[in-house]
Amino acid sequence: MAKINVVDLGGNKVSELELADEVFGVEVNESLLWESVKHYRAALRQGTAATKNKKLVSGSGKKLWKQKGTGRARVGSVRSPIWRHGGTVHGPQPRSYEYAFPKKKLLGALSSALASKLQDGKLTVVSTLDVAEPKTKLYRQALDKLEAKKTALLVESGQKLTDNLFLGSRNLDGVELVLSSEVHPYDLLRYEHAIFSQDAIEALQEVLKKNVSRRKLAAKKEVA
Repeated sequence: MAKINVVDLGGNKVSELELADEVFGVEVNESLLWESVKHYRAALRQGTAATKNKKLVSGSGKKLWKQKGTGRARVGSVRSPIWRHGGTVHGPQPRSYEYAFPKKKLLGALSSALASKLQDGKLTVVSTLDVAEPKTKLYRQALDKLEAKKTALLVESGQKLTDNLFLGSRNLDGVELVLSSEVHPYDLLRYEHAIFSQDAIEALQEVLKKNVSRRKLAAKKEVA
């Protein structure tokens, strides 16, 4: 079972935390990560693109001339799609791009994203994310000491979220705060550094352990 150092916001080691191999020791499934990101970004689409069809375009609906005897083509309306300024055929209409994504696949992708962050050395666990005052400057100094100088994802447990953390981190450029129950593989891949509080990483690990296939886990133990 792998271990990771638990540090304070000053970067000093406080203790060690055991990480479950069935969560953090999995092989990174890039195709599953791609699927989860595709699903997440599809749900973000506004889906407001729209064109006017024959029913919506302005113009009279009166038949332009009689059906027979004029020598001209049979035309029923000036709003016909084959006419200039006519309606658009099969154009985009407002719709939702969201679709169902199995929960097991989402949790599997989350395990892959966490394993990838751990392998790259971009996963940090701190004893607490809370500071004495809700000041952005204090969190900027803490992130610099944790070597998260570019972009960072802060993950906290919902039961431990404080006003100091929320107010102090919300104005940091390139930094996002999420709850452990809401963290998504897209978030972990989007930000260079992932910083978890100890409570958040333990809670998330317990959820992901329940998602592990018993059959695969038994086969892995037999090989070991």
